[in-house]
Amino acid sequence: MKVTIKATNLNLTPAIKKAIEEKITTLDKFIPHIDTSVEAFVEVALETRHHKKGNIYYTEANIKVPGRVLRSEAREENIYKAINTVKDELQLLLKKYKKRQIAKREKAT
Repeated sequence: MKVTIKATNLNLTPAIKKAIEEKITTLDKFIPHIDTSVEAFVEVALETRHHKKGNIYYTEANIKVPGRVLRSEAREENIYKAINTVKDELQLLLKKYKKRQIAKREKAT
């Protein structure tokens, strides 16, 4: 899986980049049935407008799979927690996508 990372209002440190790549690339095991290459676009940001005190981190990820774009976003007080939340949600979406694709194949035969 190819992962593209964008940082907004945030210094993209090697530790944050490594965490994103590790979490997102683990999702590969949920898409072995896809023959084409899959791309993931991840944006991490430090939000400047919010009602809470302190830093609020925003993470958004889009994964392009054949016929769909799976999207997840999270806002947390910890950047790593936001990354984990996005990964967990994408994992559920990929499982649902896989079930639909299998059902489609079975229905076609």
